[in-house]
Amino acid sequence: MIKHLTLFVFLFTCTVNAQEEVVQSVYFEFDKYELDAAQANAVVDFIKVTDSTRIESVQIFGYTDDIGKENYNYVLSTNRANAIRDFLVSSGVKNRIIVTIEGKGRILIDDDVVDNLPEQRSKNRRVDVVLNLTEPPAIQIPGYYTTVNKKHVVGDHIYLENLLFERGSSKLTYKAKVQLDKIALLLHRYKNLHFEIQGHVCCTPPYQKEAIDRDTKKRQLSQNRAQAVHKYLTFKKIPKARMTFKGYGNTVPLGKGSEYDRRVELVITKI
Repeated sequence: MIKHLTLFVFLFTCTVNAQEEVVQSVYFEFDKYELDAAQANAVVDFIKVTDSTRIESVQIFGYTDDIGKENYNYVLSTNRANAIRDFLVSSGVKNRIIVTIEGKGRILIDDDVVDNLPEQRSKNRRVDVVLNLTEPPAIQIPGYYTTVNKKHVVGDHIYLENLLFERGSSKLTYKAKVQLDKIALLLHRYKNLHFEIQGHVCCTPPYQKEAIDRDTKKRQLSQNRAQAVHKYLTFKKIPKARMTFKGYGNTVPLGKGSEYDRRVELVITKI
């Protein structure tokens, strides 16, 4: 084996159309493609540190610098790609997930690139190992939900994405009513759940914790929003004994933007 192969490794991630790619590049010396054990193991370790449940496929692309004939460089770049593939398979990587092994040949350098030309060429003598990853599972923050279920514990927050209000208003929108209709059905199913309806506002100065309701002209907007939801759920036959309501003003921002702070949440108080 060639012992003078210099290996440089870098990792980076990018997201394109919600698919993530993780790339490791292995750089070779001029006209070489053999791997020694230490260098090859670095490639295997690269894959091992990646979440195996998310690896959808592996692609291997070989390249050369611009020195030499085109046909020779295609063969050399293919040999480099195959050397990586062979060691990955011998180290336990499933051959079926390696969907591409391709020699790309030489990478031409623009005529106006004169600074650090040897360094630029050394970066072109490489193999890229590309892991195509599926999207990571959605992270559920403990205690925060977007609907009602039977496994709640006291303190759980139910944040309803459509239960938002117009600025200065406590009137339920059509979307809010549609979502509350669905929640009411679930609340009838899970009759053990008791909850507080919490109203919120945005965009008030720090010294004003509450906002003015443009309809009542009173500084009780978050309270009125919570009460509007309470009235609607009462209309949907949810027993009043299971519900309380309270306005929290601007004291509990969600951190997603002002429109999301014009909201109402349900918080489980008893099961």
